[in-house]
Amino acid sequence: MRIVLTGRVRLVNAEAVEIDVRPARLGSRALALMVDIVMQVLLGLVLLILSQVALSALPPWMRDAALSDTVLRVVLVAVVLLYPALIETFTNGRSVGKLAVGLRVIREDGGPIRFRHSFTRALVGLTVEWPGLLLPLVTWVVSLGTMLSSRRGRRIGDLAAGTLVVHVRRPDPWRPVPPMPIHLAEWAAVADLSAMDDELGLAVRQYLSREFRFREPHRASLGAALAAEVTARVSPAPPPGTQPWFMMVAVTAERRRRAELQVTAGRALTGRIWSG
Repeated sequence: MRIVLTGRVRLVNAEAVEIDVRPARLGSRALALMVDIVMQVLLGLVLLILSQVALSALPPWMRDAALSDTVLRVVLVAVVLLYPALIETFTNGRSVGKLAVGLRVIREDGGPIRFRHSFTRALVGLTVEWPGLLLPLVTWVVSLGTMLSSRRGRRIGDLAAGTLVVHVRRPDPWRPVPPMPIHLAEWAAVADLSAMDDELGLAVRQYLSREFRFREPHRASLGAALAAEVTARVSPAPPPGTQPWFMMVAVTAERRRRAELQVTAGRALTGRIWSG
């Protein structure tokens, strides 16, 4: 069972627990595939070197073209079939490329994959998709068309194995910060904020936009630490009785106002230079 909302998919697993996931599309999966291909090429080179060393150690009467061809086929199967199947099984659906991009393979019901799922995906990839030993010029088009037409970005291997690829890392929305408190506007307009660097300003900005996610006592301790550091770098000190939260809001709003003025002045100067 699944419910689609605003581009995300809500899966209901076997325990009747709803899971909100974001399916991976062609761009992120192609980037992960490129990283995995590089890893497979490196692994293939290492295995070929080791196999050549092992063959050279054999007596001359045992080395022939048939043995070399067999070793080459074994290396190909190990790199293209066994390697992705085993690494996705032991890493719970995260190959090297998926780990770098932030993706994971899961079952349709949201559970972790097993060896049969990863082996099926790798087998279909070997024969149909990558490298596509079965009619590669035709099956590649079918594979891409299947992924693009699927609402959850599933390729043929996912359909055969009953899996899908989802994002593990989620982009955090940039929430607005409260506007300038009226009773602190005059103080902030004349305050010296030069000692407050961008790193501290960004930390305060992020705290003000995400403080509702923190639990006590962590929210209070983090806010008190940031407020103390801001107070030590702002001159003159805020009016007596000012609450630390309002002081940080006022400083953040004033820094934004001054930055906007600098940008406006810079654009006006550039316009005069170009027009002159």
